[in-house]
Amino acid sequence: MQAVHDQIQARGVTLVAITPQLPEHSKTLAERHGLDFDLLSDPGNEYAAKLGIRFTVTDPLRSVYADLGLDLPKYNGDDSWTLPMPGRFVVDQSGMIRAADVDPDYTTRPEPDKTLADLAALS
Repeated sequence: MQAVHDQIQARGVTLVAITPQLPEHSKTLAERHGLDFDLLSDPGNEYAAKLGIRFTVTDPLRSVYADLGLDLPKYNGDDSWTLPMPGRFVVDQSGMIRAADVDPDYTTRPEPDKTLADLAALS
């Protein structure tokens, strides 16, 4: 989303990301990737759960994370081993969701160009 952030801002739209990571880890991530939009924290993936997009990381995937040195409980600050499904929501000024892309396959991410198209459709 960083690649299209300027185009999003030019439309007068605010871009934020929601992550289960603790703020200190999100800050490091934002600095490493040069993100200039806000990363909001969702402790324990509670908001993701309310949206119905939280999943529990399976034991085989936990092993993959361990092999990669990814300590999910450390980064997220809890032992729930849950993550949100990758998703993107376009919300209008009244709080109504106007477009949504969510995929249960955690390797599939919403395309930034689709966000731009969804924003254009609101005009």
